[in-house]
Amino acid sequence: MRRRQQPPLAKRHGLDPARIRMPADGHWRTVREFLTATEPRIPPHRIDAMFDAGEIVDLAGPIPSDAPYTAGGAVWFHRDLPTETVVPFDISIVYRDDALLVIDKPHFLPTIPRGGHILQTALVRLRLELGLPQLVPAHRLDRVTAGLVLFVVDPALRGAYQTLFQDRTVHKEYEAIASYDPTLTLPTVVRSRIVSERGQFTAREVPGEPNAHTTVELLDHRDGIGRYRLTPLTGRTHQLRLHMNSLGVPILGDDLYPTATNRAVDDFTDPLQLLSSAIEFIDPISKQTRRFETGRSLERWVRCGGS
Repeated sequence: MRRRQQPPLAKRHGLDPARIRMPADGHWRTVREFLTATEPRIPPHRIDAMFDAGEIVDLAGPIPSDAPYTAGGAVWFHRDLPTETVVPFDISIVYRDDALLVIDKPHFLPTIPRGGHILQTALVRLRLELGLPQLVPAHRLDRVTAGLVLFVVDPALRGAYQTLFQDRTVHKEYEAIASYDPTLTLPTVVRSRIVSERGQFTAREVPGEPNAHTTVELLDHRDGIGRYRLTPLTGRTHQLRLHMNSLGVPILGDDLYPTATNRAVDDFTDPLQLLSSAIEFIDPISKQTRRFETGRSLERWVRCGGS
């Protein structure tokens, strides 16, 4: 396997610098001309300030603004961070050893940096708080979903653990709170074809060969509210939310299904009542069966007297 080139800049805030490759067919005279033409989100005056501060580098170190364009070469720099609202919830550590870190993620905290969420993500927080700069996720959990997420401490083992999820050999259980419908025959297996499109916040169920499978069981109910166990065989975008919605019992607190509510990113009220409650797999290194369970409870069930 080809070894990943080490960036010539150290991590900042737990993040690697951006690597910008100069195309072989580029026509620009200088690196500055190239960056101002290809990095529209960075104003030219900010690019000039980064050159002046020595913050744009190649493998030999900082370069001046008139450095010639080098076809096939690359430069590195740290992007400016967006203004973020602090997610005011703690991450619970479920398990930690030299290979693995299992956390209980709160609602509203993204797993990894994306878009306007950088420092306020589980990955960056954990890298900084635990002093684990090489920490990487083995899988992801939606920002609005709480519960178990597995990270790999030793980057040399990342592939082995990620393969477990890619090959669907990890048994995952979720808990969801939704309306109780006595006419639903449960347990049941929901199968459908789910598609998602780039740039769209929602996914859709469409006719065709099913690519998403979820077992839905009713664990308990009271006061018109049901507590459900969801066991997905696949991991399509918003699969559990779509499948519960298709049964006529959308998950409480869902701001996308059946209707988008345009919730503000800093609105931490009424969280989605979906929890990654258990993960079980055969460890690819020790060959032992591992099972981890959440310590969290969903507030809408607790509110109606459940435990």
